[in-house]
Amino acid sequence: MPESKEYIRSSDEKGSINISEDVVAIIAATAAMEVDGVYSLYYAHSKEISHLIGRKGFARGVKLTIDSDDVSIDAHIVVELGCPVGEVGAAVQKSVMSAVEDAVGARVSAVNVHISGVAIKKGRPGQ
Repeated sequence: MPESKEYIRSSDEKGSINISEDVVAIIAATAAMEVDGVYSLYYAHSKEISHLIGRKGFARGVKLTIDSDDVSIDAHIVVELGCPVGEVGAAVQKSVMSAVEDAVGARVSAVNVHISGVAIKKGRPGQ
């Protein structure tokens, strides 16, 4: 059975543009990963395995809710140990919102950042 995907849709006299939720998730994931202090995206193995099948591994830590051209984003991240967690979370919100709105043209109503873990940054002495 084919996977049901949400799309951000826009139409005008020239035709329509349909942007897949996977595209939006990858844009959001990339923006989150570019923030200083973000070690990685986080995803837990879920009972909703069908939701994960077919999705690119990179964007699995991002969940979208699309309502018309309004998008709500949940980003699950792992923060580098020693970084100010609240500041990293706020920077992720700003980065993801800006990237998605600029790239897709949809209004982002919320970016919920879930700090799901901490990790030691690679390359430190003693590792």
